[in-house]
Amino acid sequence: MTIGTAGAQAVPRISYEKYTLPNGLEVILHEDHSTPIVAVNTWYHVGSGDEKPGRTGFAHLFEHIMFMGSEHVPVGVFDKDLEAAGGDNNGSTTEDRTEYHELVPSNALALALWLDSDRMGFLLPTMDLPKLDLQRNVVKNERRERVDNVPYGRADDVILAALYPKGHPYSWPVIGSMADLSAASLDDVKNFFRTYYAPNNATLTVAGDFDPAKTKTLIHQYFGDIPRGPVIPARPNVPAIVLPKDTFLVMEDRVQLPRAFYNWPTVKLFANDDAALDVLAAVLTSGKNSRLYKRLVYDMQVAQSVRASQESSRLAGYFQIDVTPKPGQNLPAIDQIIKEELQRVMTESITPRELARVQNSFRASFLNRLASVQNKADILNSYNYLAGTPDYVRQDAARYDRVTRADVQRVAKTYLTRPKVVLTVVPDGKREMMLVANGGAR
Repeated sequence: MTIGTAGAQAVPRISYEKYTLPNGLEVILHEDHSTPIVAVNTWYHVGSGDEKPGRTGFAHLFEHIMFMGSEHVPVGVFDKDLEAAGGDNNGSTTEDRTEYHELVPSNALALALWLDSDRMGFLLPTMDLPKLDLQRNVVKNERRERVDNVPYGRADDVILAALYPKGHPYSWPVIGSMADLSAASLDDVKNFFRTYYAPNNATLTVAGDFDPAKTKTLIHQYFGDIPRGPVIPARPNVPAIVLPKDTFLVMEDRVQLPRAFYNWPTVKLFANDDAALDVLAAVLTSGKNSRLYKRLVYDMQVAQSVRASQESSRLAGYFQIDVTPKPGQNLPAIDQIIKEELQRVMTESITPRELARVQNSFRASFLNRLASVQNKADILNSYNYLAGTPDYVRQDAARYDRVTRADVQRVAKTYLTRPKVVLTVVPDGKREMMLVANGGAR
């Protein structure tokens, strides 16, 4: 029992027009006149995966620097002018890309485009050491707040370094390390901008209530004269990750309860098994009736939380399960239950009802994401860069429609029986709580 072709057909296409300026800037336009707002979404095709060992965190650092003023927009004016016009803005960084977005009333589109163009074309002349030092400290504080001083926050640092070989583009966290942030020189940062923050390494998407002819004129006026940057360095073509054996690690942290993270190398985004692994994760932990949640949290009440996900990116991916026991419960017993449930999926497969529930959930998620122009702008940019075409939403939805019960069983057998990285985060001084190879504690 699956959704079938009707599921993907129920997901509407996003109409768009795409063209490229002579300087290499890609432009994607999507009209939606349902509300008088416009979303402007700019993707620079650079993320932490484009950094070099010893110089990590640059992509995220630059996300912050881009809000620090440019030649014609003094510090603070970017936010002030957008807020005065009734708009807002933000940015984000991943291992694969850096994005900036504005959501404004339709009559403020010219303002948003002009502000974005000024920081693309005229940020470098205003770049100086005080600005770099200020944002360097902001990012360091962000790392302290989101990573170093958050319970279990440093787990990703350990997991990524263990999953990926040294030098792999995903072997360091997006936010970078304190040492690398401290070592970043002004010339390092300027060279990073010259290389990656050029129109030929960016895509500008405008979605919402706008006039196409007027908008094209504005885009040409504001962005057309920005010079093309250098040829972008070739991005790595890394082989699939294969671990030689299970790796069991422990990290002490200021936490009250231990937490175990299981990590299996799998496949990259849009690879053949990517969608089936997403479905498997949802069957295991999405919703109160999911297998691991129901048994560990609801029925037996031995776990405080359990989560599963297929973490797929442009170059690689991994499947992760993390579980936190309730006070008084122990991880070895929970570990045994997790193994039993995974074995059940491998030997008995999932039920038609389970598959239908998850596929319906994915279809609803696609529809919800398409409900706003801000989401649609980002979706168009995402598919354009990661799938090779902006027009991929139906194909993406169809991936989940095509997943069968046999597919879920097969990917569980294929990937979750391979060597893995298991990290146990334990309270300070409680290393004996870590999981070890036989499923017990030390």
